Amino acid sequence: MEKIDNLDRKILEIVMSNARIPSKDVAVECGVSRAAIHQRIQRMIDLGVITGSGYHVNPKALGFRTCTYIGVNLESGSMYRKVVPELEKIPEVVECHFTTGPYTMLIKLYARDNEHLMELLNGKIQTIPGVKGTETLISLDHSIVREMPVHYKL
Repeated sequence: MEKIDNLDRKILEIVMSNARIPSKDVAVECGVSRAAIHQRIQRMIDLGVITGSGYHVNPKALGFRTCTYIGVNLESGSMYRKVVPELEKIPEVVECHFTTGPYTMLIKLYARDNEHLMELLNGKIQTIPGVKGTETLISLDHSIVREMPVHYKL
């Protein structure tokens, strides 16, 4: 059984393109009451379909001009659960994934510049117990940012 129906999908498509749209405008576009929109959105939050809310901050506007992906190899894949809490202590780390392929983990971080990146790598990440090695990939441009598409049929 599917968690969401076509009306939910339409609501998601609308709010994903403009999270600040008033509920009354979503209700008009969907042909339902504002209360129905609130109930549907709350239900999707409760189901885990909608996660988080807030504003996206541009790291460059805060002085973090270098976006970096770091492949991390651990002494053992089982050390993942011990390494993650250490990475959480580094505020510049914004994502962490347990992966297949050439790396045990892939992390994304923002640094002010290359010197700051070197401090993060040598002074923090590579000193975490269990980290065997890293490979650094610097992002030169950020081209696509989007949510998963939600298609609806009405």
